[in-house]
Amino acid sequence: MCGIVGVCHLNGEPASPDILRRMTDVVRHRGPDDEGIHCDGPVGLGHRRLSLIDVQERLVPALENGGKEMVANAARLAAGAALFDVPVCATEQSPEKLGPTVAELAPYPQLVLPKTAFSAAGLPMLLPPGTEDVLVAGCEAHVCVLQTVLGLLAARHRVLVVTDAVGSRTAANREAALDRLVRHGAELVTTEMVLFEWLGDATHPRFREVQALIR
Repeated sequence: MCGIVGVCHLNGEPASPDILRRMTDVVRHRGPDDEGIHCDGPVGLGHRRLSLIDVQERLVPALENGGKEMVANAARLAAGAALFDVPVCATEQSPEKLGPTVAELAPYPQLVLPKTAFSAAGLPMLLPPGTEDVLVAGCEAHVCVLQTVLGLLAARHRVLVVTDAVGSRTAANREAALDRLVRHGAELVTTEMVLFEWLGDATHPRFREVQALIR
């Protein structure tokens, strides 16, 4: 499940988005990639959630180095999400042609969205209403990842791209995509950055399990 917080003022006072945002920061370890804030009069709700993009059976083998490092890091990210009860969403580009999500990642998504457009930013169910922050991993970096991130940035989302969990058929395409995304306002992170931000503290009971993921 995701981290969910809420507030209800019995005196009718309007719920404050700033207070809800501070409350969701407390549960940031439950999923730093996706945040939702919704206020309706005296009632307010907030949440954080995780998402993944287009890591499919017939696409991955064409990537640089067979996509091995990208898939391994995406699997670490997804496994870490499972440790912290962070929901995972996957998209699949023309799955009847490119196949389903690879076996290494298939157990993790609770929601899989098929698409034909290169950008997933327009999928109605990709992000819940009120989402502010989005973490992106997948392929190809210079096509679907690029267009998805640009679309999310245009919609005023804060987007973080997991650099070691995105891939393209060539290093030049991947690097050009990351460079362009940074210039458009995306933030670059790594799998280990995300995992250790989920942990937050060396005394966290999941510390050894996360440590095992990165060895």
